[in-house]
Amino acid sequence: MTVPPHDLADLVSDFPPASREQWRDLALGVLRKSGLAVPADTPGEAAGSGGSGDAAGVEAALSTTTYDDVRIAALHDPSDLPEGPRVVRSTGRWDVRQRHADPDPDVTRAAIHADLENGATSIWLDLTALDPTALPDVLQNVYLDLAPVILDAGSRTGEAAEIFLDLAAGTALAGGNLGADPIGLAARSGVPAGDMGGAVSLARRCADDHPGLRAITVDALPYHDAGGGDVEELGCSVATGVAYLRTLTDAGMPVERALEQLEFRYAAGADQFLTIAKLRAARRMWARVVQVVGGSAEQRQHAVTSSAMMTVRDPWVNMLRTTLACFGAGVGGADAVTVQPFDACLGLPDGFARRIARNTQSLLMEESNVARVIDPAGGSWYVERLTADLAGKAWEWFQEIERAGGMADALERLVPERLAATRASRAANIAHRRDPITGVSEFPDLKERPVTRKGGHGLARRAVHGGLPAVRYAEEFEALRDLADAQEARPTVFLATIGPVAVHTARASFAANLFAAGGIATVTSGPGTDPAAMAEAFRDSGTSIACLCSSDRLYGEHAAAVAGALREAGAATIWLAGKGHYEGVDATLHAGCDVLDVLRTTFDDLGVSR
Repeated sequence: MTVPPHDLADLVSDFPPASREQWRDLALGVLRKSGLAVPADTPGEAAGSGGSGDAAGVEAALSTTTYDDVRIAALHDPSDLPEGPRVVRSTGRWDVRQRHADPDPDVTRAAIHADLENGATSIWLDLTALDPTALPDVLQNVYLDLAPVILDAGSRTGEAAEIFLDLAAGTALAGGNLGADPIGLAARSGVPAGDMGGAVSLARRCADDHPGLRAITVDALPYHDAGGGDVEELGCSVATGVAYLRTLTDAGMPVERALEQLEFRYAAGADQFLTIAKLRAARRMWARVVQVVGGSAEQRQHAVTSSAMMTVRDPWVNMLRTTLACFGAGVGGADAVTVQPFDACLGLPDGFARRIARNTQSLLMEESNVARVIDPAGGSWYVERLTADLAGKAWEWFQEIERAGGMADALERLVPERLAATRASRAANIAHRRDPITGVSEFPDLKERPVTRKGGHGLARRAVHGGLPAVRYAEEFEALRDLADAQEARPTVFLATIGPVAVHTARASFAANLFAAGGIATVTSGPGTDPAAMAEAFRDSGTSIACLCSSDRLYGEHAAAVAGALREAGAATIWLAGKGHYEGVDATLHAGCDVLDVLRTTFDDLGVSR
């Protein structure tokens, strides 16, 4: 039946409003049927007792916690809206900023022209790969009054800035940034930031001679790339921004002009809501700093899709990750967005990968209309609560850095230690596949054809020895895949599939997927329960490792006999897919187990040197 539009309001009014308490009661019933424990809300009241604490405990049972100890609830309502005004930027559109890192000036020049002619609106030059003296060559025929240029020269920032400013003499620049970031360089290199006079000098020249051109980048990527959480990235960025602001104002620059010299750079991850909330929280935190110092400038944000989330294996999935990250960055209010090509961590991206990265932004902005609304997440109970919670935790972290003497001093011990703790926690979740990585730790394809790219350090820059580490979440699994691929014959595990196909398929598929995450192939015995037949199939497999796969009921009936037959046939190690203790079984693998440990143990048992 089609309901006429004018009757829709009457139709909705026939349904009574639902309350949070009703949702809790219904969710409690589902949780009880599933067998999950529900914490009691009232001290001394046992979970599952039927009291009011059960209903309130539902929210605790269904909530999750980020690496920064920020609680994300399963349900939100108007009571979750934080107090205070929203801090948003004035336009929904963002700057499409492409990064260039090829050391060949001719290749870089051609890539810059291709980008600017096909949707990019600014360019980001990695001058740690490309010699700064090549700037006049690579920027040949680039209209600097139309296309902003962002420099990233590390220890050669002063040299690169001088060359660029000479090149831009007499031109009304469209914007851009000279990329001075002594604290960020210290984070990457381990060399103390030292004197910031060079950054001050560049800031003065920009303010006096090139309005719109900024001198300083507050780069938070080193903290994200080191495995840090969103709160740590936010707190470190604000502490760094405050340090630069102090330096500039102490040198005599007015507050407002000093604020206009800073641009903040953040990582955008595949968790779109955390990315949205992080960028909104950053703007909120910096607005508080600006208010305290008596300024009015907005925070300018440059979001870069995360290097840490990128994979070498099945790199095509990176297109999906970067699309989510770009969406989150745009909705979160970034002023400029860089989408890293899907092959960025393989080496220097090819033209196809650069085109896909560029067009990802064009599609979201032009076809999906993501940029048509200012702060589209504003008013969302979930996003507003997450924004406020991230900002609150990050402000506490910022204050801790300030108590330690500021960002430069905190880099000596406080920041590395906290990042190391978060990195270890994340690594444990990845190892146990609580944080799955599609195409690597989950659903790997052992038959995938490797993607190769021209050498160089590409877009996923590595840390300099002595600085904060630069990690990729998939590295440990990919190292095992590389090890397996390097063997003359691929390491193999025998799956003893007990019972009919319908019974053993689920656990056999689970075990095969788990071993494949380390590049280990599997062969199966086929359906059946005859221990002798399985032992014969095991001998034919040529491996020394076996894994039993079936249901708990059939394990009880056949596991011991099958394990005994496999042991007599030469099995050095016998795993079992599932939980429980059975005679002859050495260890179990199951959802939530340490997959990396299982894989490493299997390599050792197969005699593969790691």
